[in-house]
Amino acid sequence: MPLLLSPWTRLSLLVVLLVAAGAGVLLYEPQRILSEGRPPGLPVGAAVLLFAAVYGLCTAAFVPRPLLNLAAGAVFGSQFGLVAAVGGTVLGAAIAFGLGRMLGQEALRPFLRGRWLRAADGQLSRHGFRSMLAVRIFPGVPFAVANYCASVSRCGWLPFLLATAIGTVPNTAAYVIAGASASSPGSPAFLVSFGFIAVSAVVAGAVAWRKRHRLAPAGTGEAPYEPAPRPVASGAAHGSGV
Repeated sequence: MPLLLSPWTRLSLLVVLLVAAGAGVLLYEPQRILSEGRPPGLPVGAAVLLFAAVYGLCTAAFVPRPLLNLAAGAVFGSQFGLVAAVGGTVLGAAIAFGLGRMLGQEALRPFLRGRWLRAADGQLSRHGFRSMLAVRIFPGVPFAVANYCASVSRCGWLPFLLATAIGTVPNTAAYVIAGASASSPGSPAFLVSFGFIAVSAVVAGAVAWRKRHRLAPAGTGEAPYEPAPRPVASGAAHGSGV
């Protein structure tokens, strides 16, 4: 069945899966967990695992992580909420990376011809851990978009997941603590976490602005197309035949 194995067929399947996942999120409305809390009678450990699994599926379907992080803090508190949020973050990154790597990489790699795309692909391919760690620590690129873009590159599984697990902890913790202390917005915990979120956003914008030249090297980044030179007959060659 060569058609089922073609890159474009797999890419189409990925698009269908993402559209279906997005539609499921809109119908289910996972934000209801903010008001409903965890199911009664369910042990905390099982509830954390269940929340992390739902979290991972939601992030793969482009649900914003800040909303889920706030929910984790509101439902489980700071400690268990951080465990659930980080676990769900790594799971969601793995799901998106795996889907993109298996279903979209072969079809999309031929389109990495622009200067920015080729530079970003080179950074992720040569310095996977360092590049992904910077993306996770300084938020700016949407989480799901970063996952699927990394899957098209040659970044390895281990650097990708390790950088995700480490780099998302500070920002995730800030949102979780904010969600856990949202009932008392004047408390030091809420003010500190909210301040950290604001400062990290400003720092991320400043760093991205200062480092933009790394993804936009001087020149066009690509050798311009030049037609093959035509052979030119020299005057000496013509004169030698006399």
